[in-house]
Amino acid sequence: MKTSLLDIFKVGIGPSSSHTVGPMLAAAHFAQLAPPGTARICACLYGSLALTGRGHATDRAVLLGLCGERPDTVDLDGMESRLAALPPGRFEVSFHGDEWMPEHPNGLRMRAYDGQGQLLLEQGYYSVGGGTIREEGAPATVQSTVVVPYPFSCADELLGLGEELGLAIWEIGLRNELAWHSQAEIEAWLQRIWRVMQESVRRGLSCEGILPGGLQVARRARNLARQLDPGDSLAPLDWVEAYAMAVNEENAAGGRVVTAPTNGSAGIIPAVAHYYQRFVKGADQAGLDRYFLTAAVLGTLYKENASISGADVGCQGEVGVACSMAAGGLVAAQGGSNRCLEKAAEIAMEHHLGLTCDPVGGLVQIPCIERNAMGATQAIHAARLAMHEGAGHKVSLDRAIRTMLMTGRDMQSTYKETSLAGLAVNVPLC
Repeated sequence: MKTSLLDIFKVGIGPSSSHTVGPMLAAAHFAQLAPPGTARICACLYGSLALTGRGHATDRAVLLGLCGERPDTVDLDGMESRLAALPPGRFEVSFHGDEWMPEHPNGLRMRAYDGQGQLLLEQGYYSVGGGTIREEGAPATVQSTVVVPYPFSCADELLGLGEELGLAIWEIGLRNELAWHSQAEIEAWLQRIWRVMQESVRRGLSCEGILPGGLQVARRARNLARQLDPGDSLAPLDWVEAYAMAVNEENAAGGRVVTAPTNGSAGIIPAVAHYYQRFVKGADQAGLDRYFLTAAVLGTLYKENASISGADVGCQGEVGVACSMAAGGLVAAQGGSNRCLEKAAEIAMEHHLGLTCDPVGGLVQIPCIERNAMGATQAIHAARLAMHEGAGHKVSLDRAIRTMLMTGRDMQSTYKETSLAGLAVNVPLC
């Protein structure tokens, strides 16, 4: 385990963790590095960042980052005035969709110049998914210096630890996390991510109108929630869809959400959490904490052994991973065994294998919003199926994770967040 659980769920802004949150963080980092005498900073976007950057507001995110803003604290209402106040010629963002940096599809290069046009500093970055950035040349897998009491590198090792120690997966994750953060910091993190998730659901269910970007996609979550009949036996699942769509409509509008593990899949974890809290008998805060901790542990398995970047492995690495995390978390919330939650997580991923990332118009709207609704309901079905059947199954979670990575590597780049294939070229833009 090389990843802190707090890095799996991060507070950011929409519409994308890899194309908005990551580039803003990279730009803010470079702004701190820029030497005295810097008169102009140029940011060049490559690959997927360039091809879908306009629809993902990457250029705006970079400009805000160069101003020192961060995605978890930027004033959403003040962004427009902040951008309007930028001095002409101070910052420049360019798109290079026919060029790719070598280490990841999401590459950007920052250059600082003095008043005479002399290059003072150059630094490349990669936005590798979930709002995580890596400097060019840095190892893809960073060996953590933090020593955790119960290290593991895969699900099988995690299950073995659980049986040896008599601990639930969430307990192992929590005890390891204490090597990084105090109990108070972990509790504050759990409270904050749940608070932001609840707020994004609330905002999404209260807003109407057309989403920005030019596709003329209407917000639907509020109207869907209004139509739900409490007497309908399937109403709980309808509510789950409304919750998920509410969050992702907020994300598409550039609102504040929790990367879970990405912005493109931000609706699934909160939707299933709301389902647990509202519709599962005996739900309590302890169960909700088990849900988030377990989901985060599962997220580390995907992040360390595969990818959570749509530009890297397609949407199976975003919605598929979030569905898997939510399914396993829901089993843990209800007191299910480690083996049972591992089965639920595997079922959820198995049926997202091969899912492409082909956003229409480069916007995180079609098919992303509905895809979160479907992913949230599938997480619940996977959890129920695993709990009804018990722990035994043929395909392990580790094999599903490995297969997801292999499938992503085989997938043509046009289907990995480039808007060059699939729905992106078969749906009219207006």
